[in-house]
Amino acid sequence: MAEITTSELNIDNVVNDILSTIDREREREIVARRFGLFDRKETLEQIGELLGITRERVRQLEKAVVNRLKESAKKDLPHIGHAEEVISTHLKDMGNVARVSDLTAKLAPANNKTDQSKVAFLAHLAPKLAVIDDNDHFFHAVGLASRHTEKAIRESVNKIIDAIKGIGEPTTIESIAGSIGSGDIKHVEALAGISKQVATLSGRWGLVKWPMVNPKNIRDKIYVILHDNKKPMHFSEIADSIKQSNFKRKDVTTQAIHNELIKDERFVLIGRGIYALKEWGYKKGTVADVIAEILRKEGGPLHRDEIVRRVLKTRHVKETTVLLNLQGKPQFKRVAKATYGLAE
Repeated sequence: MAEITTSELNIDNVVNDILSTIDREREREIVARRFGLFDRKETLEQIGELLGITRERVRQLEKAVVNRLKESAKKDLPHIGHAEEVISTHLKDMGNVARVSDLTAKLAPANNKTDQSKVAFLAHLAPKLAVIDDNDHFFHAVGLASRHTEKAIRESVNKIIDAIKGIGEPTTIESIAGSIGSGDIKHVEALAGISKQVATLSGRWGLVKWPMVNPKNIRDKIYVILHDNKKPMHFSEIADSIKQSNFKRKDVTTQAIHNELIKDERFVLIGRGIYALKEWGYKKGTVADVIAEILRKEGGPLHRDEIVRRVLKTRHVKETTVLLNLQGKPQFKRVAKATYGLAE
């Protein structure tokens, strides 16, 4: 059997040595294919067809072999004690629970699907580890059984989801931990990270359906960029910011960004290529529209300097642009020296 160092874990050697304890080749084949230890995972039907046995017989053999391995893991299964120790050490550093993909990254630099399957296989056999299977609600994950059972992990995650729903908007992990009465921020973050119903972005946590933590289309990504920037931006700056972001997909063109900015009511053009969020108090319209709105609210004429000052609060344009609109548009008239009102 291959020698395993005390400091780290060679998952290939460990898995091969464990498989070598299975006497019958057919049973080794079933376990390897079901767990995806050397290739993609296969279904009961696929393996049954390959081996010329029924789906039910494959299931029975798999269950029997895995149960035998689990029993051996308590006594003399090769290297499983060391594997369990190494995995547990990493889990403690990661908040006592972690996605299989994140855990594998600590053990195998390539971190491919086969490596992840091998780590999950070892965790499945180890008595001190709890495995959460991948499904519609959870990512494939491993936790410390000393901290919580598989059922307890699921229940804890559900409490986190309920807390987020109760808060009702993206928030910090500290706020979520406080809502469920936990002082272990790292553990709460780790639990939230294995849920497919929860997402995080730029320190914000929330439900995966919320654009601020999981923007799926270009418009939502633009919104997040502007929101986080807290001030208007040129469309080319927005495009650059998206390319440099932590978004899952960020290969966007500057033209595509400009097109989406024009279409979405949440964004207001306030200068040459410069956009702001409507929620900041900006309104759509030309410079002339803005001047007219200012004069209507004032209820009378204003000095041109005051008009310029107010326009520049909501539009990123040159002072001369405002003056040209005052002097050249028919809806405005000069009523005194450097003072303008509405023509009507």
